[in-house]
Amino acid sequence: MMFDEYGRPFIILRAGPEKERVRGLEAQKQHIMAAKAIANILKTSLGPKGMDKILVSPDGDVTITNDGATILAEMDVENEVAKLMVQLSQSQDNEIGDGTTGVVVLAGALLAQAESLLEKGIHPIRVSDGFEMACQIAVDHLKEISERIEVDENNKEFLKKIAASCLSSKIVSRCVDTMASIAVESVLAVADMERRDVNLDLIKVSGKTGGRMEDTQLIRGILLDKDMSHPQMPKDVKDAKLCILTCPFEPPKPKTKHSLSVTSAERYQELHATEQKFFADMVQKVKDSGANIVICQWGFDDEANHLLYQNGLNAVRWVGGVEMELIAIATGGRIVPRFEEISADKLGSAGVVREVKFGTLKDNMMVIEDCANTRAVTILVRGGNKMIIEEIKRSIHDAICVIRNMVRDGGIVYGGGAPEVACVLKVNEAADKVSTREQYAMRAFADALETIPMTLAANCGMQPLETLQEIKTRQSQEKNSRIGVDCNLMKTVDMKERNVLETLVGKQQQFLLATQVVKMILKIDDVIKQGAAG
Repeated sequence: MMFDEYGRPFIILRAGPEKERVRGLEAQKQHIMAAKAIANILKTSLGPKGMDKILVSPDGDVTITNDGATILAEMDVENEVAKLMVQLSQSQDNEIGDGTTGVVVLAGALLAQAESLLEKGIHPIRVSDGFEMACQIAVDHLKEISERIEVDENNKEFLKKIAASCLSSKIVSRCVDTMASIAVESVLAVADMERRDVNLDLIKVSGKTGGRMEDTQLIRGILLDKDMSHPQMPKDVKDAKLCILTCPFEPPKPKTKHSLSVTSAERYQELHATEQKFFADMVQKVKDSGANIVICQWGFDDEANHLLYQNGLNAVRWVGGVEMELIAIATGGRIVPRFEEISADKLGSAGVVREVKFGTLKDNMMVIEDCANTRAVTILVRGGNKMIIEEIKRSIHDAICVIRNMVRDGGIVYGGGAPEVACVLKVNEAADKVSTREQYAMRAFADALETIPMTLAANCGMQPLETLQEIKTRQSQEKNSRIGVDCNLMKTVDMKERNVLETLVGKQQQFLLATQVVKMILKIDDVIKQGAAG
């Protein structure tokens, strides 16, 4: 509080922050520009010949990838509309697992087409409605040109072709057959064919540096980055009976603060004997149950470790909670929270539990195989360094998601931009029958779809416009919706002959998600930002 020259009090307040406000067409253009900037970043990463991006975090961690969802997740995006594009890619990754780059490129192309329509004076709502109509026509046409595949154990070769198409644009392309086979085998191992569903939590993907990419293997069981707690314990246990404990091998401790005074050597000996009895009773309860391996979530000291070894019990300590659950599922055992509850019926069973050594450093890992319940598998990824292993993990995750989608819905379309061009022809044909302004938006939607085959052609060194025109001409003349861009042969061919496949649900989801986000962005015509306080 201050006083003027007459002694009258007055209060000085801090100046309020200034508001920034952008309205109307200017706001929409700003949004479109931000979204197009994100799409242009990913454009060069589309397709099997797409380029990789190197991303450096504030901590100096380096990521090299061409996966759209990973690139956007690692980027530090501040613009609110650009964040919508990041979330769009993440939604495609969560729902489908593949097509994260294509969905962002398509959304950017739709917004570019919408910008020209807005400049012509067409209302954003009419543009949105036209896009929605065209999207529905395209999605329905995808279903018409799709083929149905019966997914079961006897049709693995076809599933491998689909997984190979997904992996062809990844870092694992030089050993695509091995990776595709691993992805198919892992999904079919955990799939519930009656419910047509796959629980991906039962597929654990672990990495170990060293070795070659080709050394990646599927383990029909559980892999733990642990070793036996005692160096003299057997490294290979057959017909294993596992006791899965979440309680520590140590005497009980009071819950409250306490102190203990030992006044004589005899009292100390009594205390030591009591502690020994606790350890002995714990080990005996485990042994009486018939177990020969203890899997413990907590650690235990050398005394307990020695007692376990003396009694012929193998032990693994400091096992994580997720691994404990997977071991229980795989072996058919029960997780035991207290030693008093240990019984023979709660033990898990496995054909063999063994230690595996890697490299010259003798890194050990524990493998639990031939489990009672085979519906839990582990993929062990090998690579030259951590960065390569993480990229291989992302590639395998995408392939696993594609196979899961095939189990849920067996529809496929052929890739290489062929379904997009087929939808372009269909949407343009439908637009000729619409008499309202929405016809302009429908044609703009068709023009945006052309971006996908043109980008595929550009990324492999072909002439985009000439390639697009050739595909459209051949599809129209030959009545064949499978004609697309083969980026490896660098020409237009029937993609069925080249085994370039995509899931129907993945392609439909691309169209639907991109259209929804574009509609949301077009409806925003006013942006109010509160300025920072001075």
